[in-house]
Order: sequence, then structure tokens, then C-alpha cells
Amino acid sequence: MKSKVFRMLWLTWMAANTCMWMNDVASAWLMTSIGPSPLWVALVQSASTLPVFLLGVPSGALADTVDRKRYFMLTQFWVAGVATILCVVILTGHLTAPLLLALTFANGVGLAMRWPVFAAIIPEVVTKPELPQALALNGIAMNASRIIGPLVAGALIASVGSAYVFVLNAVLSIIAGLTIWRWRRVHRESPLGREPLASAMRVGVQYVLQSSRLQALLLRIALFFLHSTAVMALLPLVARGMPGGQAGTFTVLLASMGAGAIVAAVLMPRIRVWLPLQPRVLVGTATHAIASVIVAFSPTIWLSVPAMMFAGAAWITTANSLTVAAQMALPDWVRARGMAIYQMAVMGSTAAGAALWGQVATWNGIAVALAISSASSIVCALVAQRTVIDRGTEEDLTPSQVIRVPQMQHPQRPGRVQVCVEYRIDPARTQEFLALMQESRRSRLQQGALDWQLLHDLQAPEHYVEQIIDPSWTEHLRRFDRITASDVALRDRRLSFHVGEGPPRVTRYLLEE
Repeated sequence: MKSKVFRMLWLTWMAANTCMWMNDVASAWLMTSIGPSPLWVALVQSASTLPVFLLGVPSGALADTVDRKRYFMLTQFWVAGVATILCVVILTGHLTAPLLLALTFANGVGLAMRWPVFAAIIPEVVTKPELPQALALNGIAMNASRIIGPLVAGALIASVGSAYVFVLNAVLSIIAGLTIWRWRRVHRESPLGREPLASAMRVGVQYVLQSSRLQALLLRIALFFLHSTAVMALLPLVARGMPGGQAGTFTVLLASMGAGAIVAAVLMPRIRVWLPLQPRVLVGTATHAIASVIVAFSPTIWLSVPAMMFAGAAWITTANSLTVAAQMALPDWVRARGMAIYQMAVMGSTAAGAALWGQVATWNGIAVALAISSASSIVCALVAQRTVIDRGTEEDLTPSQVIRVPQMQHPQRPGRVQVCVEYRIDPARTQEFLALMQESRRSRLQQGALDWQLLHDLQAPEHYVEQIIDPSWTEHLRRFDRITASDVALRDRRLSFHVGEGPPRVTRYLLEE
């Protein structure tokens, strides 16, 4: 990548993820000492990821409406603060299992606020053709940190103790925050002002609900992480159960997984050429499942290490493929919100999976839990591939200013705005027109409309009225800022059905309360 800004952000992301892995390794290892049941250990993973599920929509809405540079910087300082508190608690001898989970949850809040803004920033600093490789490089950063973080954490735990892992975490987080502060990004406020948080959240959720492509991707990524998290959540216990299993064993297994992921990320352009998206996801899921079973029943670390490498390669291939597809399905104006919801699916399924497979391991043993999760992942992937059909089409989501903003006086009173567009069509083309208007409905709702209706004149079968309701005049104008080239093409298709004299008549009303 030639972009200096991307290199700066990449290094920051690398440092941030190194801190994340150091925190996870130290927290999981601490829990094996103060709360050694499989469920308590697995709950560390749940506590780390659950905040992303709970705070995904608000954090994505904020990232789409505030200064992304400052927001990103503050998330790093939050993580530094939590690490400092953890260090103090450990050194004063007041750490308990519930308190460790609570502070792990607090650290996860910083991760929840950080991820959507970073996902939205990357498409700002790279071109669209560069985006898949940029995301692959981010995958390399994450998985290099998966090696570096555990190695550093393991060395610190073995030499000076777990508390100093969190000291280094705090220092690196502060450095990352100061690096972001030096970035000379210009924040451009919308002429319409900042979108209210509640409205931004509603529009983000509404966009995803109206996209069949995003819904299919969300289901597939949720199923994958629900099952793939089993090996990560139970890995501390797998390592401890091996002959001579210590913190170093856990670190080596994590590092092996990271190394496999890095190799796959480097080969990702070739992998995309070899396999289309759907077969790629299925092969990745099956490979990860087989590798997890090998780790579960392996009697020696020499067999577990290559298995973990294959698991890492399969994990990054599947996750990166689905993440790139999600990024490509989102326009810039809603990208942080869409990716936050995507990350909610990832982290929510990860948190649920960690708790689920931890409980299964408590009842039946670690090896059986990993075997069940692996078999279930393959079955669910096959069922999803057969039953969930992505009916979405490739869309040009480039922003467009072709459709002019209405030049009208701002209403003096607040209230909802109703827009009526009148069409006259050839009755012989009714079914084609109705099918097209369902696409129009999805487009209007994705842009933020509150409601959409299509009225048919009973006395004039050629006469249809499209009704769109917006929350306010400002939100009505905001929809024009969200129009893409695909929306313009859809507008032209609607106009091709109109046979009246002149263009369709458009009227706007302020609804009386």
C-alpha cells in the first residue's frame, strides 16, 4: 500500500490488537488459577466479546456522525485506563473471578467502540480496488498480533507476573492514541448538522434489514463464529491438559494459529482466484472443523501445532471473505453502522459460542465439546448454503448528486414530511411495475424513510401514487445526501414506466399532529 495514512493506521491497528491479545491471554491464564472450571475460563471470552454485541449499533452510529479521528483516539485511552485498573487490582491482591470478568467486560467496551470506526476509516484512505488487499493486510496485523501478543504476554507472565502484561498494554494503548492524535484528518460536518444518535441507530438497523445480501452474510458469519470460537475459548484448558502444559504451551498454540492466518492472508489474492465466495466459505469452515478435532484429541504439541496453523489459515480465509463482501455491500454514509452490526453478529455469536461450548465441556469433557462443535459447524454451513440464497445484486454504491435537492422553504413547524410521487403507467406492464416498486421500497427505507406505501387509484387503473414518510424536513433532505449511483439507476427505471405528460408529479406535505 502506498498510502502513508494507511501505513500509520495499520501500525496503530497492529499495536491495538497486540494489546487485545495480551489482555486476553493474561486474563484467561489468570482465570485458570482463580476460577479453574471450564465455564469460568470460557466466560473470559464471553466477557471480552459481549460488549461488541451490546454496543455495536450505538458505536457504529457515533462513528458515522462524529469526528472519527477523535473517537478512535479516545477508544485507545479507554483501553489504557482499564489496563491500569487491572494492574493495580492484581498488585494489591484484590482480584477475584467476578472482578476479572467485569474488568474484561470493561476492556471489551473499548474494543466495541473502536472496531466500527476503524472499519469505516479504511475505505476513506484506500481506493475501492485496494480495499480487499487492505482488509487482508489488516488480517495480517491482527494475526501477527496473535503471535506477538501471546509471546510477549507469556514471557511477562513467566518472568515478572501477569500484572506487568497490563502495564505494557496501557503503555502501548497510550502510544497508539497519541499516534492517532497526530493524524491530520479534516472532519467535515454535514450542512444539515449532526444526525441525532437515535435516528442514526434506526437508519443503520433499517439499512441492514432491507438488504438481502447483508442478511445472508450476517447469518453465515454468525454460524461460523458460533462454532469456531470453541477452540479459542477452550484452548487454555487444552494447553494445560497436555504433557507439561504451561503458559508457554498455550502461547505456542496461539502463535501457531496466528502464523497460519498470516500465511493465508498473504495468499488471499490467489485464494480468491481459485475459489468463489460460497465454496471458499464452505472449505474454510470444513478445514477449521477438522483442525479443531485434531487439536482436541492430539496427545502431543507436535501434532497440535500444525493443526492450529491450518485452523488459523481457515479462520482468516473465511472471516476475510465474508468481511470484504460486507464492506462491498455498504455505501460510505452507513459503513460504520453496517460494519458495527456485522461485528455484533461476530461477537454475539462468539460470546454465545464460548458460553455454550464451555458448558458442553463441563458436562462432557473438552475433547467431546470440540468434536461436537466441529461436526455442527459443517452441518450448519451446508444447510445455510442450500437454504439461504443471496438474492442481492452487485450495486454501484458511489455517492451521486444527480438528483437535485428540493428548493423549498424550510417548514416553520417541526413534523413528519410526506412525499407523494404520482405515476401513470401502461396497465399491461402492471406486474413489472409492482416488482420494481418493491425495489423502490427497499431503497427508500434504506435511505432512512420512516414508511413507504404504494397507492392504486380504483377509478384510474393507470394511476399509482408512491408515498414516502420522513421523520422531519431535515431528515428528508438528509436522504438526498445518501443517494448512490444505484439509486439513480433505479430512479431511471421507475421513470421508464411513466407514460404521462411530463415527469411524475411530486408533492410534499407537512403532516399535522
